[in-house]
Amino acid sequence: GAAPPAECSPGAFAATPGLSKCERCSAGFYQKASGAAECLRCKPGSLCPLGASLELPAACEPGTYANATDDDGDPDCFDCPAGSSCSGGAAPPAECSPGAFAATPGLSKCERCSAGFYQKASGAAECLRCKPGSLCPLGASLELPAACEPGTYANATDDDGDPDCFDCPAGSSCSGGAAPPAE
Repeated sequence: GAAPPAECSPGAFAATPGLSKCERCSAGFYQKASGAAECLRCKPGSLCPLGASLELPAACEPGTYANATDDDGDPDCFDCPAGSSCSGGAAPPAECSPGAFAATPGLSKCERCSAGFYQKASGAAECLRCKPGSLCPLGASLELPAACEPGTYANATDDDGDPDCFDCPAGSSCSGGAAPPAE
């Protein structure tokens, strides 16, 4: 008697009935089930070598990400785009949140905007200078109005991000807040 047909093992397939042996999945493909008729394409950012029975996470360095699986089964690692951070492995780029930025490609983390600067958008490559008389603390996502007392005015945002309140000049009135002196 003839031997019973053998099921293809994980990592292999038989595309048509009656084949004498199973074929291994090509690089860039995988099959985790036994007895399969086809292999599955490896997801972007994953590693699937020849005969793979599962998807392995890419091993990209921090500051890079994997976005394609080549014919060789190894994902290519690309520099993280400006305005995003990349933690490495198979993680996709993450846009910087408001109040943070990534000025150049290839960064593993976003930096918070310095005091005196702000950024209201996600995915930014730079922060914007806070207008004189506005408050922009470290990591600001918007300009806040200064809170100067009546009789004083704010005319600068210094390094600490807090606007300095100055005495109203002689011959002017100052209502406080962020309002400039009025003649």
